[in-house]
Amino acid sequence: MPFPTSKTKNKGTRLRALAVSAAAACLAAAVTGCAGADTTLPSSARARPGTTSQATRYGAVDCREVKCIALTFDAGPSENSARLLDILKEKQVPATFFLLGKRHIEKYPELVRRMAAEGHEVASHTWDHKILTQITPEEIREELRRPNDEIERLTGRRPTLMRPPQGRTDKTVHEISRELGLAEVLWTVTAKDYATTDSALIRRRVLAQAERDGIILLHDLYDGTVPAVPGIIDALKGRGFVFVTVPQLLAPGEAAPGEVYR
Repeated sequence: MPFPTSKTKNKGTRLRALAVSAAAACLAAAVTGCAGADTTLPSSARARPGTTSQATRYGAVDCREVKCIALTFDAGPSENSARLLDILKEKQVPATFFLLGKRHIEKYPELVRRMAAEGHEVASHTWDHKILTQITPEEIREELRRPNDEIERLTGRRPTLMRPPQGRTDKTVHEISRELGLAEVLWTVTAKDYATTDSALIRRRVLAQAERDGIILLHDLYDGTVPAVPGIIDALKGRGFVFVTVPQLLAPGEAAPGEVYR
């Protein structure tokens, strides 16, 4: 696989700096995001059956019966994504990818296609990682519409999920998400991999927080993250967890546009 370029490393440095700043601002809510909004638990979503099938090539999973957990990756694709996809394929683990548009989807379209083709859920992390609560409604629409358009063009399927940068959301974001057919997905587990390249530490942090119906937040563009993934998968499988995409985690319910899930 290609080695990181100086441009990519600069991008990673910029995102790392943004994330560290966000972590300081959101210390009290570091695990679950910074959204000051009511959220829906996966178990509550499952109590409201939807109308479409959530099965993937990995087979239908009933999270009412088994101990499910969702592995999610933000801010890709990156030069590390191909290796990550190899690991997920080898381990037969589906994931949910919340992708950035600018310098990511537009740079690695073949990886977006591969994610969808291999049964992963492809979703949005906005076009340019702008904090949605700090921009105008029209700018919010643009940040959400552009990656959706590109993902649909590449995969044939328009995203139904998005993750707001830094987990920051509000009533305006909810309303525009509803308008665009998007549900917001936060997280319950974070390794703070933006602040360390220590793969062993990333693994320990995830394992310490993992619980049934958990949503794990990782970033495959950081150097320490992808090497930590095999150990995370093996350890959680050893504890009896079954890995699922976010839609599978909510099934037979479905993510409702404008609602926030974690």
